[in-house]
Amino acid sequence: MLRRFAGPQAHELSLLCRPTGDRADASWQAEDAYRQLAALLRAEKASFEDVACETLLVRDVQRDLAAILDVRGRVLAELGLDSVAPLPRFIQQPPLAPGAAFELVASAVVPQTGTRSVRNVRAAPSCPCEGCTRSGARVLRAGDRTLLTTTNLYGTGHDTFEQARNAFGAAETLLRQCGMEFGDVVRIWIHLRDIGRDYAALNRARRDFFQRRGITRLPASTGVQGGPFPRAHDVTVSVAALRSSGSLDVAPVSTPTLNEASSYGADFSRGLRLADRNSVTLLVSGTASIDEQGRTIHAGDVTAQAERMLHNVATLLAQHGAGFADVISGVTYVKHATDAPAVRALCRARGYDGFPCALVEASLCRPDLLCETEAVAIRPAEA
Repeated sequence: MLRRFAGPQAHELSLLCRPTGDRADASWQAEDAYRQLAALLRAEKASFEDVACETLLVRDVQRDLAAILDVRGRVLAELGLDSVAPLPRFIQQPPLAPGAAFELVASAVVPQTGTRSVRNVRAAPSCPCEGCTRSGARVLRAGDRTLLTTTNLYGTGHDTFEQARNAFGAAETLLRQCGMEFGDVVRIWIHLRDIGRDYAALNRARRDFFQRRGITRLPASTGVQGGPFPRAHDVTVSVAALRSSGSLDVAPVSTPTLNEASSYGADFSRGLRLADRNSVTLLVSGTASIDEQGRTIHAGDVTAQAERMLHNVATLLAQHGAGFADVISGVTYVKHATDAPAVRALCRARGYDGFPCALVEASLCRPDLLCETEAVAIRPAEA
């Protein structure tokens, strides 16, 4: 599946490849998915060189990641694209498409005018584990915009607080290695192995890091459960950062239907608006069934929670003249796999559908939350 936004300086693509057929073998599914991705890019007159970010959502990351990456390398080498592809990130979050060992989510920027460059930058490993040695960033410049996206970044420490704080530090080090600062970060993804146990420690670590660095414009963010690879780490952080040599306006997005997450200790914006000469992009943070006072509502009722989740997203978008028709990508998280059909049906009925949106199983930041979604919407640049 592909969704395109055609801007005057660059076309922005969102892609989702889930394996076809009924073979459960992860290697076969990986070959199918990567050939799908290559075909979708070719149809858009793009290549892996244009891919800004590539994420693997894996059912069993310990068992299947090596096989998936091996096939990925072989297919890309066969296509002559292994030297230009990004460094992939990966997390254990079981896809809810029947039989899928993994799903592949990607975004690409295809320049139409101006200068262009792309490079991969390896991070200094936090430890010798296989996850840390695969860490790095993709730096893609198109026109006057430079976009940086990282793989999974890890921190060492004897508890989650230290691991999380040091993972933010690893992100800062990598950003500086690429000529950016943490203040350029617009989006963060945080995955915790046990979110029920460790979410409070994450929030303390994030607040401590942000206060020490003077971060006042809070990024958009998603924090959910996901199995980091390898087992040596209980938390992983990935970031996206944006800088422009031209006009770039970055501002928080809020709505009367939601309070600010920082009021209950979670330091992220409900969303960010990024406006430049190519587009107006709305980054919607992980959003759930939360009310104006920050309370969970509709406990135990997944359909009602999904309704409120979508209402909150819709009102965030509406503050800037956007709607579900402008959404080009998303990820929806469901706590219980058995609730996936109800969430999928409601999203389709409400028009939150028709764009690349992975649906995965993941526990959320509160035990009474049953579903959550994140989204990216893009509108034409304002005159």
